[in-house]
Amino acid sequence: MSQEQGMAERFIGALAQLEEGRDVEPLVATYADDAEVGNINAPEHFHGPDGARHFWTEYRGTFGEMKSEFRNVIATPDRVALEWTTRGTSVDGKPIEYEGVSILEMADEKITRFRAYFDPSALGRQIGG
Repeated sequence: MSQEQGMAERFIGALAQLEEGRDVEPLVATYADDAEVGNINAPEHFHGPDGARHFWTEYRGTFGEMKSEFRNVIATPDRVALEWTTRGTSVDGKPIEYEGVSILEMADEKITRFRAYFDPSALGRQIGG
């Protein structure tokens, strides 16, 4: 397995731990000290492992149950693109399904930049509607 494929698998495995058991620390451990973390829905960017912890804890708190499935994983030596669908429930039990793409930029086997792109209005209608 190449280094970039290994990072993709580490990230996916750590995300599964967050989704299933709400354990954010394995995901936080994938981030570099100077990492930048965010998504299309977050107006601010979060920095470093503490920022990643905050970002992912807030993200997980948006859902009741959840599980992501990855359709495509594209890896180069310094970037990974993940195409995914997440299904689950809102905190009040309403069904949720949305899809998007996450881009991970890496250096020294750590994520230096994370961005997720999806339709925030579609997700907002499911969570709030």
